[in-house]
Amino acid sequence: MHNDIEKILVSEAEIDTICKEMGKQLSNDYKDSTPIFLGLLKGCVPFMAALTKHVTIYMEQLYMAVSSYHGGIKSSGDVKIKYDLEVSVKGRDIIIVEDIVDTGATLKTISALLYHRGAKSVKVATLLDKPAGRLVEFTADYVGKVIPKEFVVGFGLDYNELYRNLPYVGVLKPSVYQK
Repeated sequence: MHNDIEKILVSEAEIDTICKEMGKQLSNDYKDSTPIFLGLLKGCVPFMAALTKHVTIYMEQLYMAVSSYHGGIKSSGDVKIKYDLEVSVKGRDIIIVEDIVDTGATLKTISALLYHRGAKSVKVATLLDKPAGRLVEFTADYVGKVIPKEFVVGFGLDYNELYRNLPYVGVLKPSVYQK
């Protein structure tokens, strides 16, 4: 599996530092609230776990399964909700926890949906931001690291459901997905 990686973009140590710093910032920013940390499955799981262990305030943890990647390496642009929230977000502060902001389409759609459902605020905390991949205008509120437009895997990010368990984020060799 490691042999399929062209280069490491974000090391395990760098991820730990990002999570500590972002967790401290979120704890400070929401010290007077009990926010909902909303993870978008499946890619968010490692980041959500690493980030929230550094959050020192009361918080709820919820998940949605949302996808615009239906296999392959490019977003389809068609956002599908596969598993929705089972609780009301009315009047609540929501922090969407995401592994990567790429096209922006999924996050723009989900943010609008949460506001439509009555959320008090909706912010996005992402491990990675790939602004060169944007198809819609979108800016994350908390960004771990800005990366170039390359196809990355690891630490929750996948290619055909593989590589999520890498402890770092790396660039997948093109030979792997051009077969």
